[in-house]
Amino acid sequence: MDGEINLLTLLSLVVAVVAIIKLRSLLGRRTEEDETRIDRKREAMSKQVAGAQSDKVVALPQRGRQPEPAETTVSVAEVEERIKAFAGADTQLATRLMDILRLDSKFEPDTFLRGAKQAYEMIVTAFAEGNRRVLRDLLSADVLDSFSRAISEREQQNLVIDQSFVGINKADILEAEVSSKGVASITVRFVSQLISATRDKSGEIIEGDDSRVKDVTDIWTFSRDISTKEARRNLNWKLVGTQSPN
Repeated sequence: MDGEINLLTLLSLVVAVVAIIKLRSLLGRRTEEDETRIDRKREAMSKQVAGAQSDKVVALPQRGRQPEPAETTVSVAEVEERIKAFAGADTQLATRLMDILRLDSKFEPDTFLRGAKQAYEMIVTAFAEGNRRVLRDLLSADVLDSFSRAISEREQQNLVIDQSFVGINKADILEAEVSSKGVASITVRFVSQLISATRDKSGEIIEGDDSRVKDVTDIWTFSRDISTKEARRNLNWKLVGTQSPN
């Protein structure tokens, strides 16, 4: 039967075509139940991702040039009262802090101390690690040169400082002043706790104790140019001097 189509064959072809069309329509179409299930899954995944992202948000201390903060509703008179309360019986300190306030209306001693504590921990840790890059942002040129020489001497002797910063027990403002050129300086006494040990190239401890918490007192002076509006845009105070507590 060449050239002729058998009726049974024709019927089989029709059935096959119909089956394919139905299968394709089913595979390409989502039911209402499918859509609901997908929407629920997407919502759950979004919440999971948002939660994971919020857990990873970490506030870090800022370095470098910062934008000028938004205007605050706190008046200078209110800050003056805070300074008086902060200085207590030390009227000279209160007067010097108010000298800073007169040039920089956004200055507050409590805010300064919080930043100074952060800077102290960063500097102490960076010095122990020999991290000159971090120190460069936080130290004046003279202090950076002194710290860098100490780090270089340590490196030449193949010495390593194994240190853990425990915390700051106390931080007090001892002195404050504004120079004739409009440069503010504030001296702070830090009382902190460290676990520190110096090791030689073989790993042996030659100084300190890696299992004992040590009390450390440092007196540091920070400085910042507040002479002009442009200068005050840079909110960073730099370490300009260190001295022995004795």
